[in-house]
Amino acid sequence: MVQGAVNQNTKLTKEWLQNYVDDWVNFYRKHTNEGELASYIPMLQQSNKEHLGITIIGNNGAMIESGDVNIPFTIQSISKVFTFIVACMERGVTYVLDRVDVEPTGEAFNSIMHLEMKQLKKPFNPFINAGAITVTSLLNGKTSDEKLKPLFQLFEEILGYHPPLNVDVFKSEKETSVRNRAIGYYLVELGYLESDLDLTLETYFKQCSIEISLQDLARLGMILANDGEDPKTGLEIIPRQVARLAKALMLTCGMYDASGKFAAYVGIPAKSGVSGGIIAVSPPRARNEELPFINGCGIGVYGPALDQQGNSIAGIRLLRHIAKQWDLSIF
Repeated sequence: MVQGAVNQNTKLTKEWLQNYVDDWVNFYRKHTNEGELASYIPMLQQSNKEHLGITIIGNNGAMIESGDVNIPFTIQSISKVFTFIVACMERGVTYVLDRVDVEPTGEAFNSIMHLEMKQLKKPFNPFINAGAITVTSLLNGKTSDEKLKPLFQLFEEILGYHPPLNVDVFKSEKETSVRNRAIGYYLVELGYLESDLDLTLETYFKQCSIEISLQDLARLGMILANDGEDPKTGLEIIPRQVARLAKALMLTCGMYDASGKFAAYVGIPAKSGVSGGIIAVSPPRARNEELPFINGCGIGVYGPALDQQGNSIAGIRLLRHIAKQWDLSIF
């Protein structure tokens, strides 16, 4: 059974927090049976629906892990956060926002309905597929490897190693992603793309196929929670303006067409991917009471069973519970 709310008179020891998180993961694992694996990327069908894990890393270096935390998975749409960041660092925020907007759509991530109906001059935001493909086209480079080099450099600076590309997932996406190719042709027709369509899509499929761990995801979130600065070294890895803009987009657009509900009921910036990963960010909180990770933290969740919007069904419920119990909401 899930244990109750935090007792403010309890000393927040790591053992105490670990017991709570273990209970919560075990409780919410049953909801994995209510979701489905991503069907349109064949390699993702090989995932285990029952997996559920979480890693939390605080700005002070404290870490809590529970559940299936040693399962590598591809970053998928979570990559959109970091390609947007890289594009802003390379081309400038103004340049990027002249070509992609920052408005939520209320539609599915692979929809172009609003582009067609409203004849917009740019995609709604960089986290829907149309916006993400547009942002990928802005990355500098004549090959997909050249375009992705700054992204891998950013990951390496934060994670301490060069994360691998899952070639099998990349090929699976490249061979079956009819919808993204259709979106790409539509973007070409509108004149949105700044690089060749095949090059842009190859780069996009590769960025989605980067393989990481839950600890990696939580560490990336921790840097964002600290406005782009590494709290251990004090070095600015991501410019503060860019980090804050990325977090604002995560809050309003990060969970596909369930972003509004997630913002209302969980209240922290987050971005999901159809492999089942979720990156969540809890900035430092101005509270007088004793609370876990009050100085901020990054959270990585993995649960490949998805709801109808494409988000981890058990992962969202787990995050909602933790955010409520630990008062993580930014509101």
